[in-house]
Amino acid sequence: MDKTQAKHSFLLLLTSLIWGTAFVAQSEGMDYVGPLTFSCVRSLLGGAVLLPCIWLLGRSGKKEAGDGSRLGRGGSRKELWKGGILCGVLLCLATNFQQFGMLDTTVGKAGFITACYIVIVPVLGLFLHRKCSPFVWMGVFLATAGLYFLCINDAAVQAGAQIVPGIPIGKGDFLVFICAVLFSVHILVIDHYTQIVDGVKMSCIQFFTCGILSGIGMLLFEEARLEDLMQAWLPIGYAGALSCGVAYTLQIVGQKGMDPTVASLLLSLESVFSVLAGLVVLGQRPTARETLGCCLMFVAIVLVQIPDSAWRQASRRLHKRSG
Repeated sequence: MDKTQAKHSFLLLLTSLIWGTAFVAQSEGMDYVGPLTFSCVRSLLGGAVLLPCIWLLGRSGKKEAGDGSRLGRGGSRKELWKGGILCGVLLCLATNFQQFGMLDTTVGKAGFITACYIVIVPVLGLFLHRKCSPFVWMGVFLATAGLYFLCINDAAVQAGAQIVPGIPIGKGDFLVFICAVLFSVHILVIDHYTQIVDGVKMSCIQFFTCGILSGIGMLLFEEARLEDLMQAWLPIGYAGALSCGVAYTLQIVGQKGMDPTVASLLLSLESVFSVLAGLVVLGQRPTARETLGCCLMFVAIVLVQIPDSAWRQASRRLHKRSG
């Protein structure tokens, strides 16, 4: 690995560390403010942090492939706003399902359940006529087993946290799983629009959209007080400025020139860091059953990121040996 790849790998690892530890900030922040209030302020702060990042990236010429000169063409700016607002709506729904879910689940479980989007995305891709390799189906099987060990337990029923009649799954776990599904759709939409518009600019628009929509919900259903926001300044600042603004920019820079599979694997360590952060900072120790579920899900996350070409090469080798 040369120095450039090592640098980019470090940036992606730092991104996953920030995202993983942000689950602690989300959990701690809701000790002072409601979920909608947290999402509102966090998203607006994230969008504000991206504004100077856009200026700096523009000056240095580090623009994403698929943008560049296209913004000057007719309809491109319209597509930028269309993609940003659509992604913002999806991000608002996903983020707030996650925030409400984290009221009733641990940081580590929330991290791994959210990471299910890595498994869900290729399955949803079937509806877009995208093929799934056998690795994906193996990953789906293992992720399902992992979710069972991680979430399905009698304690949820005894605690009265059951949300689906007849299914012993906690309310928080269920809401975070809905979040993972929404994030999967969000990723597919991003994948479409980043081919034709600037990803950083679109992300900035989506954060402001998410913040405004969450703010409407905050005004309708929660009581946001300045003194509460001042008490929650550290977790909100971490989740907004670092997780939304800085980490996203690090991801954009870090992924340039990196193998997509390696980049995805490094970013998927977010789920591992969430468990470690919950253990170290909050003292949330997973049970043996939950640890098994985390391990199965992490193996599933790794499997679905193995490219189709690797499967085809392995098949050819087996065919030659058998012949």
